[in-house]
Amino acid sequence: MPRSHSASDRDTWARTISFLLLASICYALPWSVFAALPAATDNSSVLRIQGSNTIGAKLGPALVEGLFEEQGLTAIRTEAGAVENEQRVIGKTADGRRVSIDVFAHGSGTGFTSLVDGSAELAASSRPIKDSETNSLQALGDMRSPAAEQIIALDGLAIILHPDNPISALNTAQVAQVFAGEFSDWEQLGARPGVINLYARDDQSGTYDTFKELVLSANGKTLATTAKRFESSDKLSDAVSQDRNGIGFIGLSYIRQAKAVAIAAGDSQPMLPSLTLIATEDYPLSRRLFMYNPPQSSNPWASALLQFAHSPRGQAIVEQSGFIAQTVKAVKIPPQATMPADYQALAQNAQRLSVNFRFQEGSASLDNKARHDLNRLMSYLREQNKLKGDVVLVGFGDAKPDPARAELLSKLRAMAVRRELNQGGVTFRGIIGLGDELPVAINSTQDGRIKNRRVEVWIY
Repeated sequence: MPRSHSASDRDTWARTISFLLLASICYALPWSVFAALPAATDNSSVLRIQGSNTIGAKLGPALVEGLFEEQGLTAIRTEAGAVENEQRVIGKTADGRRVSIDVFAHGSGTGFTSLVDGSAELAASSRPIKDSETNSLQALGDMRSPAAEQIIALDGLAIILHPDNPISALNTAQVAQVFAGEFSDWEQLGARPGVINLYARDDQSGTYDTFKELVLSANGKTLATTAKRFESSDKLSDAVSQDRNGIGFIGLSYIRQAKAVAIAAGDSQPMLPSLTLIATEDYPLSRRLFMYNPPQSSNPWASALLQFAHSPRGQAIVEQSGFIAQTVKAVKIPPQATMPADYQALAQNAQRLSVNFRFQEGSASLDNKARHDLNRLMSYLREQNKLKGDVVLVGFGDAKPDPARAELLSKLRAMAVRRELNQGGVTFRGIIGLGDELPVAINSTQDGRIKNRRVEVWIY
């Protein structure tokens, strides 16, 4: 019998199809369509971006410069503002008019407060918006909607040490104990004796919020008051690299001269913050970088910048800036004896794609990143001539009291992705559900369970 659909299911499906059609149209549009973006008549900035230092220090200005180039502006330059961590990108139109965009980088939290008070039109954040921030911005629309919440890049938090520190791997519980001050000497971790010096980002930082959520709060800890705090990612990293007893946390692109250690969470294997493991969000301390555009915003430069950020050129700039682009790539995974048999067979004969599909919290609906990833994946499969019978989806989940139920749920997640891709003409070689095998995060936290509930894509 054909499966029946509730009204809610039909509404969700209709919204998804509409989004994909719109995305397909937008990705196909030539940039000349946006050549008429307005310049300010009074030399004021056409767009103000406030928020994450991780984004605002390098990536934000680089994306703005790229957009200016696409718009045909000339004499493009970036100037430091009068205040540290503030920059202005400036260009000239063909008729000599000045166009500028401000990029202020004082921490993710400041982005949302600036949207509230009207001092910025776009919020840059290195962590998801909080419930309290969503509530404060209700007058501007649903800030968690696909139109508002845009994932522009991926990043990983690196735990960094002095290059001479012999420690090569830590688990998240150990890292939490270190930054809580419970481990105060390196000898307690198997290294040479010495007082551990802590380096951390400031309270306004999305990097700190992410670290607090993924490491400290997940292990019931709080940051020791002895930690030295930094607004600048570069300065923090440089301080650790010059301190033999130092340890800090930083975004991947800011490791600089320091040494990153491999990180394990729960039953996962220790993982270095590699490009592939962050692209798939398997690395325990991987994170998304966001820009939030209020749905009721009418600023054309904000919309154009977000569209440019998602474009192939925009994602190339993401990569050039030291972050992880959301470009789909094939990766060969070495088979290992500890892998389940079906997974070993894939590793021996197929390649894994650098995209995982994840789901909204408490829902079977794909999250906002997955909506864009569907479009990216379809383009990749068409380009590689892999639409017919070459794709395998592998579903995973978090641990359940009944292993059979965990396996069923993981397969149902893979089937949800299959339904979406079927609409684009993809036929599949196989659908596999592996339950709670091969966890990438700890199952005792909500964030960890969400990470483990994933669907991988493999191609022959």
